[in-house]
Amino acid sequence: MRRFNLKTDIYFDNQALDYLDTIQGNRAMIVCDEMMITIGHAQIVKEKLEKNGFQVQLFSDIEPDPTIKMVTKGIKIFSAFQPEVVIAVGGGSVIDTAKGILYSIEMSQSIVKPLFICIPSTSGTGSEVTAFSVIKMSGDKLVIIDEKMTPDVAILDTQFVRSVPANVTADTGLDTLCHAIEAYVSTQHSDFSDALAEKTIKLVFDYLLTAYQNGEDIEARQKMHNASCMAGIAFTNAALGINHSLAHAIGGIFHLPHGRTNAVLMPHVIAYNAGLTDKIKIETAERYAYLAEILGISGGTTRQSCENLIQAIKVLNQALDVPTSLSEMGVEKQALKEKLKEIGQLALKDNCTVATPRLPNEEELIYICSKAFRGERF
Repeated sequence: MRRFNLKTDIYFDNQALDYLDTIQGNRAMIVCDEMMITIGHAQIVKEKLEKNGFQVQLFSDIEPDPTIKMVTKGIKIFSAFQPEVVIAVGGGSVIDTAKGILYSIEMSQSIVKPLFICIPSTSGTGSEVTAFSVIKMSGDKLVIIDEKMTPDVAILDTQFVRSVPANVTADTGLDTLCHAIEAYVSTQHSDFSDALAEKTIKLVFDYLLTAYQNGEDIEARQKMHNASCMAGIAFTNAALGINHSLAHAIGGIFHLPHGRTNAVLMPHVIAYNAGLTDKIKIETAERYAYLAEILGISGGTTRQSCENLIQAIKVLNQALDVPTSLSEMGVEKQALKEKLKEIGQLALKDNCTVATPRLPNEEELIYICSKAFRGERF
């Protein structure tokens, strides 16, 4: 028996924030970072809550790549304030931290779980609807997966993404694409996750470049916001794969942007999963070929369709000014060489590897990294 989970209520379009007018309670905790305070997003939410009679506690000690230390700080504030509502306002790091706080509290204390609301400020992670959280411990990125962390409500309001810089729009949008493609070829995919993944991939190719070039294009912003959320639902049910496993390992060691790392790895992972690197026939290639058909770029053979999909991703990366290799991202050859074995071991242990369509060994993961370092054709 299989299951498709749709726990989160999703409110979207330009007036989605008005949902906050409907919630009940006395105390609300806002989890955010300093940027959300600087640009006023946290204040918008705070004022709306206070207008409705809430006492509000801010926790803003969040930095990129959240750590156990950040989660522990948040637990102390939560325990002292005892909020009935927790609202995460920000990107993936903020939402992952809020998840870590609530998960730890629920596992260690007998409490009435607060209403958990997420207001994403980027269109990429899909964290507002997923059971995933990535927390850094002793330098390693740990992927925690538990339905208890799935938010109750997601608010997709374009006012929170209009000011996102172009480079962040690109990185997070490509992360969305990677989520959808990995969910589509995952061993745990289903008709339900496929439908969301297919639509997401089409939306990314139709709207990401526009959102990158003109952040004030509200239609493009909303479509990418929707795509990110849809991909999140798809992969929280179907899981991901080695693209993310490798990105977690490489990003954790070299402190690289997650979405950009995924984008650089994507052509090489697809080539490996489809059997193009060693010219063997793999069923997954047919699924990649179907994605090429959806995008209107299918070729005369399955292999050609897979190559066309890879080329389309490379063209999109270039249009978004994304580097073509890890070396262009600043990773030095000797530094990578010294860490290749560690990267391979971390990726094999990563929870995302479980559902990858072609299970690699350590040497194959190192091979993919080496190709991505040079940006070589498969």
